Amino acid sequence: MRILGIVTDTHDSGIALLRDGVPEIVIEEERLNRKKHTQRFPARALDAALTARGLSLADIDALATPWNVSRLRRTFAAAVLSRLPASWNLIRKDAHPTQRNEIVFLNQRLRYKLRGQFATRQLPPLYNVGHHDAHAAVFFVSPFENATVLVMDGYGDDASTSVYTGDGGRLTRHWHLGMFNSLGMIYTFVTHYLGFAGFADEGKVMALAAFGDKTYDRQFRDVVALTDDGRYTIDMSYFSYDAYGMLQPFGPKFIEAFGPPRQPGEPLTERHKDIAHALQARTEEVILHVCRALSKAHPSRNLVLTGGVALNCIANARVLAETDYAHVWVPPVASDSGAPLGAALWHHHQTLGHSRSWTLRSAALGLSYSDEEIKAAIAARGLACEHMTEAAMIERAARDLAAGRVLGWFQGRFEIGPRALGHRSILADPRSVTMRDTINQKIKRREGFRPFAPAILKERVSEFFAFEDEDPFMTMAPRARAEKAHLLAAGIHVDHTGRIQTVDRDTNPRYWNVIEAFGRLTGVPALLNTSFNEQEPIVNRPEEAIDCYLRTDMDALVLETFYLSKR
Repeated sequence: MRILGIVTDTHDSGIALLRDGVPEIVIEEERLNRKKHTQRFPARALDAALTARGLSLADIDALATPWNVSRLRRTFAAAVLSRLPASWNLIRKDAHPTQRNEIVFLNQRLRYKLRGQFATRQLPPLYNVGHHDAHAAVFFVSPFENATVLVMDGYGDDASTSVYTGDGGRLTRHWHLGMFNSLGMIYTFVTHYLGFAGFADEGKVMALAAFGDKTYDRQFRDVVALTDDGRYTIDMSYFSYDAYGMLQPFGPKFIEAFGPPRQPGEPLTERHKDIAHALQARTEEVILHVCRALSKAHPSRNLVLTGGVALNCIANARVLAETDYAHVWVPPVASDSGAPLGAALWHHHQTLGHSRSWTLRSAALGLSYSDEEIKAAIAARGLACEHMTEAAMIERAARDLAAGRVLGWFQGRFEIGPRALGHRSILADPRSVTMRDTINQKIKRREGFRPFAPAILKERVSEFFAFEDEDPFMTMAPRARAEKAHLLAAGIHVDHTGRIQTVDRDTNPRYWNVIEAFGRLTGVPALLNTSFNEQEPIVNRPEEAIDCYLRTDMDALVLETFYLSKR
């Protein structure tokens, strides 16, 4: 059985193709059309997943979308009717960057575009999966037989936070908070208020928060209050987004309490850093409050965190360290980039009742390219390269990294989700704090307050961090051990945390081998890892990797076992 999960007309559009419960391929459209957080119909992703693989829509048994359209319509009708006439603004196209009003017509638009792309009127049956149901369905590919599942994001069809329990092949939703009572939306709005892009730059605010102090922390606790039943509530007197969306998210009370918004490009002041600190501090407090209550209400010591809020790696690490959960698992596609996969998984397991058979251990579910395609891309740009054995390439890369050179690293299928995990990465020596500035100046050209990530051998992580679990998807930022932090200076943030990736020899042997070889040379079994891109989506094709290498000051580029070190 093949199920095609598909997202269109909202940010992070893409597809996931599931065969008998196992993902064959997962692609975000932005990787192919090169437009970050694209809202376009995933035509290129569909072509890569189906046409290029010799499949057609006739080979698909079901289509699944991560939106329950009828539920969403009821939610919108209630919202508009409750705040007439102002709430008519909610259905304007520019009221929300995810074009929420267009989701209401998702089924019709999807059928129309599918028929156009495949020149057919015969479509597989289409199933609408609840948005939070789709997020929760990653439980079915988690390493747990049973778990509590916490979904927190901006909004779903009827909810901003939902709680499920998973047991074997079934999920049960226990409670949810309404769409506008949303911690995720508050984070997005404050991101926008601080002059960054909402639904894109929340990670920048999380990084900036470490540079602020507690000036506004107490005041922000009035904005988001904790409740005795282990939940939270937003004081809507600070906001007006339930009537105006992004056209006017803040009420006068918020501006009076925190001052005027920062315009994009304006200097970052201490006030801006302190507001980011207050937002992040309260977010962590809310998540811990909810998780502690859940651990008392449900017996499993396993927790799955998902939804966009689960990209908050500092909060995730605190949940593992400061609650009584033994294991916390966050998928590499916690945000809406994983919604197509979740929709397909929900339909396969929850709706059709199929048992579980596969665990998500690697995020490498995208496209890969052959040696012939790589050689053609190199030749087309007139470049010289060395084609090496794998062992020779590993040793050469480790020596270059130990000598302070910065490498582009292009291996196998690209990763799903927003993190580079050793398949489309830029690698460097983590020992010198100046390496962070070097990469920013040479390649990334991004804000200096943003940290890079240390990728470390799984079996050595506890030597360097207060962390005893594994995190293959770079979803947690635990504290570095004081006596070891100087060895990872470029990968440790100002708050002494590191957004780690634990690298497993079995799931990514080539990546593990280069880190291990670097460790033999330097005594440090870790590398600095950042995404392979420059102000663009992470590279997909060899041509994109080569072009990024050529227009930046990367010292070398490794494409599988092809080594480029001259321009």
